[in-house]
Amino acid sequence: MLQGTGSDVGKSMLVAGLCRVFANRGVKVQPFKPQNMSNNAAVTVEGGEIGRAQALQALAAGVPLSVHMNPVLLKPQSEIGAQVVVQGQMEGNAKAQDYHSLKPSLMPRVLESFAVVGANADLVIVEGAGSPAEVNLRAGDIANMGFAEAADVPVVLVGDIDRGGVIASILGTFELLEASERARTRGFIINKFRGDVSLFDDGVTILEDRTAAPCFGVVPFFPRARHLPQEDALALEYREGHTLGGTIKIAVPRLARISNFDDLDPLAAESDVAIVIVDPGTAFPGDADVILLPGSKATLADLQQIRDEGWDTDIFAHYRRGGIIVGLCGGYQMLGRAVADPDGIEGPPGEGQGLGLLNVTTILGGDKSLAERTGTEVESGEAIRGYEMHIGQTSGPDTARPWLTLADGRAEGAISADGRVMASYLHGVFAADGFRRRFLERLGSQTNGTAYQTAVEQALDDLAAHLETHLDLDSLLDLAH
Repeated sequence: MLQGTGSDVGKSMLVAGLCRVFANRGVKVQPFKPQNMSNNAAVTVEGGEIGRAQALQALAAGVPLSVHMNPVLLKPQSEIGAQVVVQGQMEGNAKAQDYHSLKPSLMPRVLESFAVVGANADLVIVEGAGSPAEVNLRAGDIANMGFAEAADVPVVLVGDIDRGGVIASILGTFELLEASERARTRGFIINKFRGDVSLFDDGVTILEDRTAAPCFGVVPFFPRARHLPQEDALALEYREGHTLGGTIKIAVPRLARISNFDDLDPLAAESDVAIVIVDPGTAFPGDADVILLPGSKATLADLQQIRDEGWDTDIFAHYRRGGIIVGLCGGYQMLGRAVADPDGIEGPPGEGQGLGLLNVTTILGGDKSLAERTGTEVESGEAIRGYEMHIGQTSGPDTARPWLTLADGRAEGAISADGRVMASYLHGVFAADGFRRRFLERLGSQTNGTAYQTAVEQALDDLAAHLETHLDLDSLLDLAH
């Protein structure tokens, strides 16, 4: 099990890389994360949902997604706290204090899922969440040491040297662990080193002396990580940073409850596309070609944010200038005339006016739609593949002009009468190379485009080679019982 000295130290990437390393060696490997908190999720073969990081790790391992790879998923939304997903299915909402009371009852199901995953693997690589040094949350813990102790799993601690203070963070974490937890922590990894690794040799010696535990390696910073789907909204900077200078500018608001923002990854991977993340307090760029409204975990609350920021005025001005507007899932709902949440599924019960750029209305309620879909774009006939992950139904005149046709013949999404506003419930559609290329050609792209999935696979192979070079992999493998 890899646990971190804090959030965003690179645990998810290391687990993905290790999954690919050992899969390449012929080991039957599976990823596992007991508890995750993320609004970036993926749909499994059972029709459930798990964190996006575990989906990437499963891809690295070459195995199908399963709800048991991430048995507890918390999806933060608005005032009601977080949506609680257990073994792939939504089981309600809980505020932070209520969830801490709920955690002990979830441990048996976490252990059940761990057993299911382990039954199909020679090796399970487990990812922790946050830090085991958060001792104020230790009671009832199912994410870090609580799980490791219950499942009797050896732990390796990961520290991020790029953010500074890695010696203090590792020593401080060891100091805060109980004696049994320190004994379970068999060593540490230093991640994200920039420059000459040998310059940290003295640091390794200090840490090994003070912790009486070995260093399994110092891993240099891996720039190609930006080509892999990220789970944390902090990673939106990746999308923005590596495509600056593209001739096609796509502006995306940083919604407070943004979800499934990996929809942007295939677009950001194109050399002639610049993704501009519009932060609160800033205006949409007047020269944007496209405004893309992403998914949201709380549509009405994020609609209010759009109005509070004055972004609605920017969106209308963009439309009047002849710009293209795309909405995905929650963004689709926002583009309609109204959104109603009579049962308070995403926040306090209520309804609100949408942006009105599509003649549709949405009522939140009913069962959650969780399914993989295939189909084609109506205009081009290009194949698409994606997944539904939403609650609610959208209807209205503009749905008579669907953007997509699903494989079962059903119409999906809507397009405005002038063809400049288009939306769909499907996440992941821009990962289809032909569809994405046609979309960008309409905006003036003249490149051959990127083979997106091939690029992801190559990045995983490069990450595996990177870890082969810098980690003591045989010693890590020897830890597993």
